[in-house]
Amino acid sequence: MRRLALTALLCAAWAMAPAAGPAAAQEVTLTLHHLLSPKSLAHSQYLEPWARRVEEQSGGRIKVEIFPSMSLGGAPPELYRQVRDGTVDMAWTVLGYTPGVFIRSEVFELPFVHENSARATNLAIQDLFEEYLAPDFADVKPILLHVHSGQAIHMVERPVNGIADLKGLKLRTPSRTGAWMIESWDAEPVGMPVPDLPQALSKGVVDGALIPYEIAMPLKVYELTNYSIEGENAVRFGTIVFMFAMNKERYASLPDDLKAVIDANSGGSIAAQVGEVWDSVEPKGRELTRGSGSTIIELDDAAMAGFRDRAGVVIDRWIEEVSAQGIDGKALVEAAREAIARHKK
Repeated sequence: MRRLALTALLCAAWAMAPAAGPAAAQEVTLTLHHLLSPKSLAHSQYLEPWARRVEEQSGGRIKVEIFPSMSLGGAPPELYRQVRDGTVDMAWTVLGYTPGVFIRSEVFELPFVHENSARATNLAIQDLFEEYLAPDFADVKPILLHVHSGQAIHMVERPVNGIADLKGLKLRTPSRTGAWMIESWDAEPVGMPVPDLPQALSKGVVDGALIPYEIAMPLKVYELTNYSIEGENAVRFGTIVFMFAMNKERYASLPDDLKAVIDANSGGSIAAQVGEVWDSVEPKGRELTRGSGSTIIELDDAAMAGFRDRAGVVIDRWIEEVSAQGIDGKALVEAAREAIARHKK
């Protein structure tokens, strides 16, 4: 009877224990934090599909829980520190929200280095990463660096037909290189994360903003502005670089086969696709802007010449600053331009 009771007790203990085997031991849940809403392009057409693809390719052993709209706490400029320090496993953020950290990557934000194709610039970033950019990301595991299609100038009240029309106006910028560009136009830069923009426009804190049409849609910027300005063939006024990254220690803790799943959905394997997602949305945003009654002004080459002339001031300033830190800024600008030109369709 004693033996039967002991056997029954052991069977009960085994039944209550977690399932054994390598699959159970290796299941992981990864948290992904970002600043935009679930309706944003970044969430719905990039991060959500990425998460579901990783889950599927891992055979369900990886689960990705996405927390949009800073729902895990903090402000957008804190996202880099959150993923670096392991507060979250992964984060998607704007590099310009942490100024001075990713100085090499700023080359792609300089005016008229990127022109209008997120796909081409994303592929160029991959080309240059190992040789030029990697030291910026020593403290995290990059999954992808990418850009959006580029910034149009969206104005509340005043049309812009040339650079002189911007003198003295306040314009929102997401980055310090964008601030330098605005200063070169004799305008005043106002830095803020993009979720703060609608209120800033409605309250007159800024006269306009540098954003793509893509983000103008979920924020309904077209309802707050009357003019949107770009060059012919959708040439834009710079762009911003985004980082999708993972905590280094969290990545290192994964078994090799699950690391391989993350790696297969990183870098060059997804760069072109992500760029095409952004590029495909811009025409829709432009159409919605027109449909709202807002006027889109396409500046011809003569009007754009003033902006291109001032771009040289910004690029020289950046080259001087990074060169003081031992980085060959001139070579990096040339390499970025060559790589983008190579990948343009």
